[in-house]
Amino acid sequence: MINFRHQTFWHLCRIKNYTQTAKKLHITQPTVTQHIKYLEQNYGVKLFNYNGKSLEVTEAGKKLYKYTERMIADSKKIEKDIKANSRIKNIKFGATLSIGEFVMPEILNRVMQNYPELNFDMLVENTENLIHKLKDGEINFAILEGFFDKSKFGYRLFSNEKFIGICSPDSKYTKRKFKLENLLDARLILRENGSGTREILEQILYTNNLSTDSFSSTIEIGNLNAIKELVTHNKGISFMYQTAAKKELKQNIISNLQISNFNIEREFNFVYLKNSVFEDQYHKYFDLFNHLRRI
Repeated sequence: MINFRHQTFWHLCRIKNYTQTAKKLHITQPTVTQHIKYLEQNYGVKLFNYNGKSLEVTEAGKKLYKYTERMIADSKKIEKDIKANSRIKNIKFGATLSIGEFVMPEILNRVMQNYPELNFDMLVENTENLIHKLKDGEINFAILEGFFDKSKFGYRLFSNEKFIGICSPDSKYTKRKFKLENLLDARLILRENGSGTREILEQILYTNNLSTDSFSSTIEIGNLNAIKELVTHNKGISFMYQTAAKKELKQNIISNLQISNFNIEREFNFVYLKNSVFEDQYHKYFDLFNHLRRI
């Protein structure tokens, strides 16, 4: 288990308030102060400073926070592994919606058929939530479609995927090529804030001097199947990875928007905590998923 003083330090870094940290940990405020003073004396550095009434983490504190974050995540996995009596190996990971719904089910089906000793528990959430859960040690790794700070995580490229616009075959936008700015009178159906798909679309619009507010109207929906259903019934246009609309495109119930200069690919990445003691193990899972994806 990780040292209790480091636990206190980790919580104080996140909460930035001694009193609230004490309440969170069910200890007294002087105890929090003692834990921090011990660490500062042990490392010979200042971990926190006050800027007016605001508590700020020093550069040395930020460095220790990164190590502590990784130790806490690894500690949780070690505890789970030791307590597990079964021969079945339980691995918890996260996937963003496009990947979790349209890429991983086939891979996991092949895992269950060929590797019964491995039990993968997949959590499907948006990129922002998965990054938090990865840092907190709630998941071992994540397969992400969105942006993340590559300087702070270990990662391997899982695949490159096409990002497309979609509309109904009955839409006035089908079977013709448009510039992006010529689509602004359409209703835009968006994923929720924090999703990788939403972030990528917003970046594309930004580079074209546009935003989601540039469209005549928008509607926000967190479920890809619901978005595709609305698009099918000509209730608006949307943007997503081609793999997420593969079935509907093949059935011709959704059309690919023909947009000038819109040949866009983005990365799906396999992401884990940098320098984790389980890094070699995560690489093996990556290799396994990649192998099964290509069968």
